[in-house]
Amino acid sequence: MIHSLFLINSSGDIFLEKHWKSVVSRSVCDYFFEAQERASEAENVPPVIPTPHHYLLSVYRHKIFFVAVIQTEVPPLFVIEFLHRVVDTFQDYFGVCSEVVIKDNVVVVYEVLEEMLDNGFPLATESNILKELIKPPTILRTVVNTITGSTNVGEQLPTGQLSVVPWRRTGVKYTNNEAYFDVIEEIDAIIDKSGSTITAEIQGVIDACVKLTGMPDLTLSFMNPRLLDDVSFHPCVRFKRWESERILSFIPPDGNFRLLSYHVSAQNLVAIPVYVKHNISFRDSSSLGRFEITVGPKQTMGKTVEGVTVASQMPKGVLNMTLTPSQGTHTFDPVTKLLSWDVGKINPQKLPSLKGTMSLQAGASKPDENPTINLHFKIQQLAISGLKVNRLDMYGEKYKPFKGIKYMTKAGKFQVRT
Repeated sequence: MIHSLFLINSSGDIFLEKHWKSVVSRSVCDYFFEAQERASEAENVPPVIPTPHHYLLSVYRHKIFFVAVIQTEVPPLFVIEFLHRVVDTFQDYFGVCSEVVIKDNVVVVYEVLEEMLDNGFPLATESNILKELIKPPTILRTVVNTITGSTNVGEQLPTGQLSVVPWRRTGVKYTNNEAYFDVIEEIDAIIDKSGSTITAEIQGVIDACVKLTGMPDLTLSFMNPRLLDDVSFHPCVRFKRWESERILSFIPPDGNFRLLSYHVSAQNLVAIPVYVKHNISFRDSSSLGRFEITVGPKQTMGKTVEGVTVASQMPKGVLNMTLTPSQGTHTFDPVTKLLSWDVGKINPQKLPSLKGTMSLQAGASKPDENPTINLHFKIQQLAISGLKVNRLDMYGEKYKPFKGIKYMTKAGKFQVRT
């Protein structure tokens, strides 16, 4: 299974390595560095890289590459899912997952990795089980450990590890019983110059924060469960019930966890929440070009589009840009030719626009193609697929919990061609 794990920063330095079965030389990462050089961006590095004696499987998150080394045939998604679980665990333990934080808590990191894999095979990957095995670091605990020489390793085995619900510890008690669910959808789309959708799909997740006393049994039903496609569940979900009734029935883990992730790829089901009007023109004989874009809301069910940013990689022939935004701030880097516009909120009564001229290289031919526009935005209290939670019921406990559902849509790779 997994022999070694290397953590590589964006500069290409290996700042942490962990070996389980046998020590694999750092030189194996040279194949990874070669693939990294060939890729234009960090996200474009192939997730699976074959070498003469090993396979390198990697994920890139928080500006860190997590590279697993395996020697035998393994389902790649199995290893990639485990690497994502490692990142999520670090985030849960330390609040953020960054090179500085990992270096500061290197002892805890090694202890956690030792528990997550046993001889290269996944063992304890549930966050609340790990927190009973290895206590999360606090300032007081760090000071005490430094003085006494003790570690963060727990004195008792987790109570849930040997039960039929290993994801939940026994004897959980809370004064305030509450269950919150966040439905978060990310829309990836490519829009052509006429405004027609070339491709559009939605990646969605339901994240939960459940703090309930005892051993509650929850059911979550949707208004329109048939929307969900390619669904991936947390192990706590009873799959047979979902198959027969399209209802989520589960005994939840204690604390934060991802209940399910899903995919909506049917073109007719994906609503495009924003539009871009553009007029970008270059003339053959002139050293000036025209640049004009306007962003507006579309199919947002009356919700506000906020956190809007626009980025566009301009052609090499553009020397400078003189632009005036109707709102927000913009920057243009003459070296990288990257135009960025931080729009903020979109007011439907007064649509934000960015207009002006481009200074072009004298004598240079007209660019072969117009630049593409990349958008980022988020819309609170809206699931763009139309997914809605119908009700949440609890069985097995007498008290009444506080329940809350929140929706959010945000842009993934949202590109408009001009």
